Amino acid sequence: MIVVPRLLDLPPIPARPQAVMVGPHPLVMAALARLISGPPLNVRVELMTRTDEALGRIAEEGHELLFCDLRSPPIPGTEMAKRLTERHAATRVIILADQEDAGQMLAALDCGAAGFFTKDASADEFIDGVQAVAAGHYAIGRRLAREALARLSGRQPAADGRYGRLSPAERRILVLIGQAQTTRSIAAARGISDKTVRNHMASIYRKLEVRNRAEAMMWSLRMHPVAVDAHP
Repeated sequence: MIVVPRLLDLPPIPARPQAVMVGPHPLVMAALARLISGPPLNVRVELMTRTDEALGRIAEEGHELLFCDLRSPPIPGTEMAKRLTERHAATRVIILADQEDAGQMLAALDCGAAGFFTKDASADEFIDGVQAVAAGHYAIGRRLAREALARLSGRQPAADGRYGRLSPAERRILVLIGQAQTTRSIAAARGISDKTVRNHMASIYRKLEVRNRAEAMMWSLRMHPVAVDAHP
């Protein structure tokens, strides 16, 4: 598992946080709910099958955590994360997906969710990941991270000269991308506008020959491993 430490302007999560867990397979969700309801997490879980209803419950109760299946109807998990981010909600989102949907997860690492795991993750890894998210970090499951890095390593070796194309400002922004910082937080950290950040990011994508923010993030993690806490 990869854990990227980051500072979140969010209230601390209580000792017994409230969570909504939503997905199309009630038995799977019930098993996961049982896993996280005991020590060390002690999460109070409300199970639901529809994401639109889950949004309503979060608006009413302000749950600290949302566990959402990528394919939850009618609003996909990644879209749920985006909507909560746009509302500036304090709810931390963890997205779950089948292994066959790993590619879709990799393309959505900047959707606003704080955790990404495939359902074949071990119980210990999942618990550790939830703890990391509760502590304000960004967590990517081991299998998902390995697939992302494997995809990149086949196309763009770290020593192929592409990193050298970046300006000093672009390199600093790439580091922040690797720390899962939002466009707004990068702008604040660099003292520039959101539009300037987006312009730098477009230049970074072009020079590194990556397609999106998710691939740029994985590129950053390969180039700056000291910024990453890697767990087996």
